[in-house]
This record gives sequence, structure tokens and C-alpha cells, in this order.
Amino acid sequence: MTSTAFTPDAARALGGPAWLSDRRVAAAEQLAALEWPTSSEEIWRYSRVDDFDLERYRPADAETLGPPGDERAPGGGPLAAEAGERAALVVVRDGRVVHSDLDEALERKGVRVCGIATCEESEVRGWLGVCSDASPDAFTVLHDAFLAGGAFVHVPAGVVIDQPIVVLHWAEGDGLASFPHTLVVADENSEVTVVDRFSSSAKHHLVDAVVELHVAQAARVRYLSIQDHAPTTWHVALQRAHVARDASLRSSAVALGGDYARLRSESLLSGVGAESDLLAVYYGDHGQMLDFRTLQDHAAPNTRSDLLFKGAVEDRARSVYSGLIHIREAAQKSVAFQTNRNLVLTEGAGAESIPNLVIEANDVKCSHASTVGPIDEDQLYYLESRGVSPEDAERLIVLGFFDDVFDRLPVPSLVRTLRHAVSEKLGRLHA
Repeated sequence: MTSTAFTPDAARALGGPAWLSDRRVAAAEQLAALEWPTSSEEIWRYSRVDDFDLERYRPADAETLGPPGDERAPGGGPLAAEAGERAALVVVRDGRVVHSDLDEALERKGVRVCGIATCEESEVRGWLGVCSDASPDAFTVLHDAFLAGGAFVHVPAGVVIDQPIVVLHWAEGDGLASFPHTLVVADENSEVTVVDRFSSSAKHHLVDAVVELHVAQAARVRYLSIQDHAPTTWHVALQRAHVARDASLRSSAVALGGDYARLRSESLLSGVGAESDLLAVYYGDHGQMLDFRTLQDHAAPNTRSDLLFKGAVEDRARSVYSGLIHIREAAQKSVAFQTNRNLVLTEGAGAESIPNLVIEANDVKCSHASTVGPIDEDQLYYLESRGVSPEDAERLIVLGFFDDVFDRLPVPSLVRTLRHAVSEKLGRLHA
């Protein structure tokens, strides 16, 4: 697949610091020879990647994006307000930071929140791409070729941040492609919560996103991704974490929007005692497709991972979950669990669930489970026999189905908003 719009010259024209421009051009020069994925490949099985046509889109140019450091969206509006109190806010429009602020007390402690294109080269260059380059595909190469900026968060050793850092990624422009990036570096024995929210206007737009989470020794990172794009947006994202010795990652995803929305969520447990918890809630309606591919990669002994993904689909919507637990030979005494549950609420909707295990060690504890099916008729009967209407009974069951994930989200102030968004989708089903 080739495109006359996504060229090395177009990548070079985005401007910014020389080191970032050189990195973009090097990736853009690979695009002409790149083999784009097809649904015949296992990692893209059941997907809609065969419908993807890069010619439908063009990258935003420097004039549209504005120069690096040009802040044009102060405050973040109601999307930021929903998160409640926060330690910092970054607003990213079409992949470039247009606003950032940080609590002054944290700034004095050395916490850094800035745009990738405006940070000091010495701060960001050594970290950018370390996680994503370890798991590349065609979309990450395209992302690197047109990375205009994105959010950089650095928490120094020993610093604990109580309130979340909120990053709002906004995409707009008909026929445009944008490339948001969030890069989080949590140094030794630090603690931080980061919220990424991906939203878009009602235009045909491609969002090709990358999230990198570096969790150093004994650090604790909580991460929440909320995707509520307009129904005409294609969203393809890689979220990859490297988790060091005695460190912990609590990663959550909520996916409600988009036309085709794919999240590849991976965690590499590289140090003894590292832990990773992966959670997700997703709900598709109309003709949506929500596509999840996960990797729990245990590369060191005495590591632990736990995954719980729960989804529901209605109308003609489809969901796909394909997950892999990989226990490497060196990862003795590791513990890993993987659970995927799906509700199919109407005829015409569908869900695929493909859990996988690759175990190379001989002293481990692993399990995986998946279910796909309708609402339990006995539960409906129980509620209806006690005077609850069929519509309310279904609503209660679906919301209850998601509650054990909602209760574990790292930003409690957002749970009410997210539950309401699911409830609204259920309301449209009955309407």
C-alpha cells in the first residue's frame, strides 16, 4: 500500500527540533517498501484491516498544526473537568501539544510535563521509541514518520503524585490522520496516575496512537485510557509498558467510540517481582468494531500478571479479543491469569475471543478463560418477577456485569461518567 501524501518530504515539512525531524524522515523512508497487514495474519485475524486505505487520509501539515509550543487550547474544557482534581493537564490537538500546566509544588520536585517537540532533547530523546520499537508494525512505522509531538511525563525517583495527570488527545479535520503519543517515565520508587482521553469530531479521521510506559524499579504506575471517538474515526493504537524489578503497573482501558478501534496492549515484565494488571471495558453498537490484542510477557522470575477484559455488543457491532500469556524459560515461579467475558445483546452482533498460552518454564501458575453469550435468562426472570421492567432489568445486568472493572479503575471520579456513557448506549438499544 502506497500513498502520495505520506512522503519523506511531508514528514520533513512538519518542522520541530532537528533530532525529531531526522527520526521522522528515517521512518517515512521505510513506508514505500512497507508490507501492510491483512486479515490472513494471525495478529490481525477477524479484524477489518482489509478495509483500510491510506489514500483516504493525509497528514496534517505544519500550518494546520501550528508551530511547536503554540498553545491554543487553555483549560481543556468539560473533558478535563470530568476528571476532577488533577496534578497536571496536557491538551494535544491532532498530535501536537497546544496546552500544558503542572502543579508548582510538583514542578519544584523535578516533575516534568511537556510536549515531546518542545522538551529538552536530553530529557526525551533517549526514552522515545524504546517501548514501541520493541514491538513494531506497519502502523507504528507510519506513526513514527509523522509524529509531530505528543505528551511527555517524567516523575523523578521517590516522588509520589497523588492526583492524576490528565492528557486530552483531540482529533479533528475531515480526511486527516493524526499521530498522538504519550510517553511516561516513572523513575525508581516513584508513583503516578496518568489518564489519556482520546476524542474526535464527527469527521472521517485516522488516529494512529502510541503510548509508552517506562516503570522503573519499585515504581508504581496507574494508567487509564478512555477512547470515545466519533463514529467515523479509525483508531489504531499500541500501548506498551516495560516493568522493572518490584515495580507495578495497573493499566485500564475503556473503549466506547470509533468506527474501527484497535488497541494492542502489551506489558513486558523484565525484572524480578514485577507486576502487571490489565483491565478493560468496551461496548460496541451500530456498525462498530472494537479490536483488542494483548500480551503478558514474563521475562523474569517471580513475576505476576492478571488480565480482565469485559465487553458487550449490540446491533451489528463486533468485538475481537486475542490475548497471549508468554512465560519465558527464565520466568520460573511466575503467576499469570487471563479472563475475557463478552455479552452479545442482539442478533446480528458478534464477539470473538481467542486466549493463548506459551509456557517455556516448568514452575509456573497460569490460567485463561473466555465466554461469549447473551444475558442470562435466569437473571432476567429473577428481576422481572420482582417487578423490574425488561428494559431496566437488562440495564441493571449489563451495568452489574461491568462493575468489577469499573470499581478497579484508578480515577474514581470518572466512574460515574463512564457508567452513564454505557447506560446511554443501552438506552439507544431499547429506543
